[in-house]
Amino acid sequence: MPAFDIDADMIRRLAGLIDETGLTEIEFDDGRKRIRVARTAVQTTTVMPQTAAAPAPAPVEQAAEPAAPALDRTHPGAVTSPMVGTAYLGPEPGSPSFVKVGDRIAKGDTLLIVEAMKVMNQIPAPRGGTVKQIVVANGSPVEFGELLMIVE
Repeated sequence: MPAFDIDADMIRRLAGLIDETGLTEIEFDDGRKRIRVARTAVQTTTVMPQTAAAPAPAPVEQAAEPAAPALDRTHPGAVTSPMVGTAYLGPEPGSPSFVKVGDRIAKGDTLLIVEAMKVMNQIPAPRGGTVKQIVVANGSPVEFGELLMIVE
């Protein structure tokens, strides 16, 4: 197998062109060898959805928040997420939720599931009582310590 000489100067010049022009990839072919330099556009991909998505929900949330009572994770009946993941209210898609507002529950009953790293973690009720409010939406991402529901 013939050795392939790497032309480091050519790669640097192509990388410089990518920086100057904002391209994500560039390819050079002189008939004997071909060099392709590419960069992932992670930053651009991340910025675009945030820019497009951020203004739309803001008016909706501002209109909805004054009507809803202010709840936080310090509420005596607060059930918070023990991990970062995705919250699911039922055991599988299309099935009924584990609990609904107004349901009586016992300590240890499964309230919902938080999926973290492809592991489904059942979140048990820390105490018995009545489900007063479900704060999290099915399939929504949750952070550690985020309020999930209120049980009184």
